[in-house]
Amino acid sequence: MPIRNISVGHPQEATQMDALKAALAEFISTLIFVFAGEGSGMAFAKLTDGGANTPAGLIAAAIAHAFALFVAVSVGANISGGHVNPAVTFGAFVGGNITLFRGILYWIAQLLGSTVACLLLKFTTGGLTTSAFALSSGEGVWNAFVLEIVMTFGLVYTVYATAIDPKRGSLGTIAPIAIGFIVGANILAGGAFDGASMNPAVSFGPALVSWSWENHWVYWAGPLIGGGIAGLVYEFFFISPTHEQLPTADY
Repeated sequence: MPIRNISVGHPQEATQMDALKAALAEFISTLIFVFAGEGSGMAFAKLTDGGANTPAGLIAAAIAHAFALFVAVSVGANISGGHVNPAVTFGAFVGGNITLFRGILYWIAQLLGSTVACLLLKFTTGGLTTSAFALSSGEGVWNAFVLEIVMTFGLVYTVYATAIDPKRGSLGTIAPIAIGFIVGANILAGGAFDGASMNPAVSFGPALVSWSWENHWVYWAGPLIGGGIAGLVYEFFFISPTHEQLPTADY
């Protein structure tokens, strides 16, 4: 059972050099991701003079986030695992793949990375607003809550299948692009309804810098629940003592 593998770790772990390097990698990767993703939305707003979102804007956001996450995961993969997302870190924790203390260190780094990215965007754009995630007209808060659970489940499940599963083999080489693609696809599916966050850090930075917290809990609770379920499901059903890799001919 995955729950048996959960480890709290030791407080001293947070002061070890490898853990601090991993946290720094998470900070930088999250900064890169949020700067490009949030920046693409701010650029669209500037080009349209604050106009309403359009299908073209949604496609642009999906592409920007997919590309940026591909890079962010790639540059952090060999140091921290390239989580770039508290929901991914939580999913890894409930599956027994990271200790609680290291996970908290990652969370702090990810939230700081997002906040610094938004502050840099606000400064470099002459004070433009870093728009916080919000529900679209007609979208209920519980609808958005379930939507975030489902989308984040897909994201963290993809992370497990391509990056965490010890039997992933050569599939691990495409993990960053697969993770970027699922985020881009989910933005196309859910972006028109609640912005498709799937990432509490991505939601936190803009909300803090713009000081806009309406329905903010949705962008924490949904992703954490979805990520946690994905971690438990993948660990329980696919990473267990009985999990055997299929012969190559069976693929």
